[in-house]
Amino acid sequence: MSAASGLVDLHHHGDRDTAPGLVDLAVNVRLPAPPPWLADVVADSLRDLGRYPDPAPATLAIARRHGVDPACVLPTAGGAEAFTLVARAVPGAEPVVVHPQFTEPEAALGAAGRAVSRHVLRREDGFRLDPAVFGPGGEHAGADLVVVGNPTNPTGVLHRADDLRALRRPGRVVVVDEAFMDAVPGEPESLVAPDLDGLLVIRSLTKTWGLAGLRAGYVVGDPTLLARLRAVQPPWSVSSPAVAATVACLSARAVAEAEAAALAYAADRDVLVRELAAAGLTTAAPSHAPFVLVDTSPLGTGSVREDLARLGFAVRRGETFPGLGPTWVRMAVRDPETSRAVVAALADLRRRRRVA
Repeated sequence: MSAASGLVDLHHHGDRDTAPGLVDLAVNVRLPAPPPWLADVVADSLRDLGRYPDPAPATLAIARRHGVDPACVLPTAGGAEAFTLVARAVPGAEPVVVHPQFTEPEAALGAAGRAVSRHVLRREDGFRLDPAVFGPGGEHAGADLVVVGNPTNPTGVLHRADDLRALRRPGRVVVVDEAFMDAVPGEPESLVAPDLDGLLVIRSLTKTWGLAGLRAGYVVGDPTLLARLRAVQPPWSVSSPAVAATVACLSARAVAEAEAAALAYAADRDVLVRELAAAGLTTAAPSHAPFVLVDTSPLGTGSVREDLARLGFAVRRGETFPGLGPTWVRMAVRDPETSRAVVAALADLRRRRRVA
């Protein structure tokens, strides 16, 4: 599917699928709040609120963490601001967004007046990207701006770094959303590397560190492209608390803590996948993210989201992701007890629907 079509709410996100009193599996933030040591860092930064924020410490921390020149990095107010900057500053007459994925990149391009095409991955292919589609003679050979997630939200698919690098062509910019890469042990398929020509890699600190309300993220990429983003970024868009949090979250201590959390995520995700399989439910593809995309069609043709809410669980609806329908739901990975409880609720729904 090449032309963007289908009426979906590109601004719908998991926070709109949860409600007070529900067990939250809809929002894919690992922690409900920052850990105490990080909360202390943020609190200490409040003493400087009378001064305009200086992003330089965050810039240096990002460069040091990834072993790149400071000219190759840009702190942003979360990943969402980065997509807005890309839409405004990066040229391209034929942008293509690979779906299903996080919908803000397409929404930002549309808001900037850009005509967007979609390349929709198929379940039959494991929601995996074939780079040949963007190569000579491929369906999207003319694309001059390509946006793809890795690991992808909501499928959890981890694309090979070599496949994503193969998307590069003279005159084409490749934007890779790595918001969940720090939840992958070892980050083996990250495109953050010395060779950043034609690349923009977008990272978020909100998922792992419980900072959704603070808005902390950054871009690593081609310095020529980064200069374009800086030119359109509003002054002081990254607050002093966000700068302090970025420095702290990229320290050696925090990187080690994030790696330990990624390993724990993997173990907890295995429990959730096994429980789902035992209940006769399958995931879209092997997930490498802190969430799974679940096919609930064995329970019927409609969405299970409202029924699950009545049983006390909030899940992220699938139909607002281009390429998915209402029988798909995204579920955040939680502790094994929570996973067993939500799968038991799904099994109960299956029994009820059969009786009905």
